[in-house]
Formats: sequence, structure tokens, C-alpha cells
Amino acid sequence: MSDTFLSTSSEAAGRVVVLLVDDQPIIGEALRRICAAQPDFDYHFCSDPLKAVAMATQIEPTVILQDLVMPGIDGLDLVLHYRQNAPTKLIPLVVLSSKEEATTKAEAFARGANDYMVKLPDPLEIIARLRYHSRGYRALLERNEAFRLLKNELDQAGDYVKSLLPPTLDYADLKIRGSFIPSAQLGGDFFGWRELPGDNVAIFLIDVCGHGVGPALLSVSVSNALHAGGFEESVLLTPAKVMTRLNAAFPMSNHRGMYFTGWYAVLHRPTRTLTWAGAGHPPALVIRRNGDFIELDSLGTPVGIVPEFDYEQTSITLEVGDRMYIYSDGIVEIPKPDGTVWSYSEFLAFAQTDLMKVADPIARMLEYTRGLQGSDQYTDDVSLIELALP
Repeated sequence: MSDTFLSTSSEAAGRVVVLLVDDQPIIGEALRRICAAQPDFDYHFCSDPLKAVAMATQIEPTVILQDLVMPGIDGLDLVLHYRQNAPTKLIPLVVLSSKEEATTKAEAFARGANDYMVKLPDPLEIIARLRYHSRGYRALLERNEAFRLLKNELDQAGDYVKSLLPPTLDYADLKIRGSFIPSAQLGGDFFGWRELPGDNVAIFLIDVCGHGVGPALLSVSVSNALHAGGFEESVLLTPAKVMTRLNAAFPMSNHRGMYFTGWYAVLHRPTRTLTWAGAGHPPALVIRRNGDFIELDSLGTPVGIVPEFDYEQTSITLEVGDRMYIYSDGIVEIPKPDGTVWSYSEFLAFAQTDLMKVADPIARMLEYTRGLQGSDQYTDDVSLIELALP
């Protein structure tokens, strides 16, 4: 019996598209008759195992049945070929054998088979198994497509967040730059800086809990409050008032349980006085030219959790040659391949020993942490701000 093509494309909604690979025409005819009684079945037969992968790639079956003993190629090796070929790697594969053998079953499953049948079982069982595997495959394709669309949306959201980030601030006495790397799921990181009256510059970084478009949109809303006239300039010049106002404006009860950590500072450029207030955020780090290391602690509770919380602020005088780093916890809580997590103390030790030795500390931090986790993709958003006083 020659190979037959009897169906529409496997993309036809809900159809069971069967490909049988077997060198025995009598088996091909028996299965054809079984499938012919099912109006939603499309049946294809391939008698040459050497053409099976190419044929499966062409017709896009929703389930493959394949004999294990055929001329020209070992049936178990053919299982591997399906799994190594991108268009067929996910298609359910049911292997057919003339007898029950535990070792053969185990090896078939180890190489990627989804099911095992001694040929040929009762037609009711065959139809039930083919429907089961085909339905599962279509559900898998639908999930994969949903994930692809979601990833595309998250990528677009990440690009949008990046487009809102400020350009590098470059003065003779002050340089501010930042780096934002969204995670695979996109989180709620956002940072910025803006000039204020009296030779002041405001710098902030917020990190909304959770991942997805919701936290990202909340972080943009908070940024708008800080950038687009949400608060009076007198408030923006006072970090404690900023945090208190944000806490009142963004209660977690009004934002689906979301809250955020934050760090907000105002630098008076003539005196190099830095005044800051934090909200459950990791401490900012100041590294002095002589190697001294100062942590600027974040003492307040995260924004949105405790109503009517009054935040406090602290001041420090920076020195010429200082570098300050504000960052999100995505750069600190790095999962290692051995299952452990990079600790905050290890992060501090790295910052003290490495960051003053390189021309580009942000690039060095990203390079090191990516190597530490063994991947370029972070599990959480990573935001870094460097403030330098040349």
C-alpha cells in the first residue's frame, strides 16, 4: 500500500491527525479502517521509516504511532530523531511493539516516547489513546502560544519602562547614570532623577512587589507622581514628606495588595549634602576614594502597608571622589546553580573589593552576577543607579 495523505492541515481546529509509521501494509490498512470510522480523524501512513521525520514535519500530526522493528533504522533511534527535530519534538509519540518487554518500554520512554502499545489492541482503546494524546498536544500548543503572547507583551512592557528612564546626568561636579534589566516576568522596578530648585537633584528607585504588567504599571504610576507634578516642589525637596505622601497615595488595599520598597534622596550640589528617606529598601552604598564604605540604611516600612506611617530622613555630606550606588534587590538575591542564594554580606564584600577597581562598576556588577547565576536572564528586575562626584 502506498503512503497516503488524506487530510486537511493539522491546524484544523479539534481534528485528530494521525501518522502511522510501519513497514507492514496490513497494519497500515487495519489502522486506516479504525480511523475511517471517526469523522474527526485524519489518517496518514508512512511505510518508509527513513522518511518518517520529514513526513511528520510536513503534515504536522497531533499524534504519531510508530513500530519499533523496521528495516533501515532502529525504532528507538527514530524516537530520538523526532525529539531532536524542532517541528516534531513535542508531538505525542506512541510506540508499537509485538510484545510486552519491560526493558524495551523503559528505553522507549527514556528516549522520549509518550506511550507504548502492543499491536494492535482493541479499536476502542486505540481511538481513546489517540484522542487523549491529540487533545493533550493541542492543549500544550495553546499554552505555548499563550505564553509566547504573554512574553511578547512583557517584552513590550519592559521596553516601555526602559523608554521612560532618564538620560545620563553629566555635570562637571556630578554624574548620574543607571541600568535597568527586566526579568523574564517583568517586575515593578523603576528609577529616575530630576533637577529641583536651589541646585538640588532628586534621585529615587522603587521596587513594587510581585511580577507582571500590574506591578510595572504601578511603578510607572509612582514615577509619574514624582516626575509629572504629582507633588509640590516643597515636598519633593523633603524626602521624608515624599515617602509619607506616597504611603498615603498608594495604600495596598487600593492596589490589589501590592506594596513597594523605595529609596528617595535629594542632593544639594553646592554643599554635597545628601538627604534621604527609605521604605524597606536595601541600603544605598557610598564608596569613598580612600576605600571607606558607608551604608545608607533604609529605616521606614515599605510603602502601602502601614497607613499614616511617618517616615524619617537622614543626611550625610558626600566627598569629592565618592561613588554612591542605589539598587534593587534583584542584583542582591541571586540564585546560584547549587540552589543557594547570594547573600547580602557576599554582595557587600564584592562591592568593597571590586567596584573601585574597574572603570565601569555597573558593567562589572552585571558581568559578575550573571556569571554567578550561570545565566544572562535575571529572576527579578535589576535596577542600578550610580552617582559619582568627580
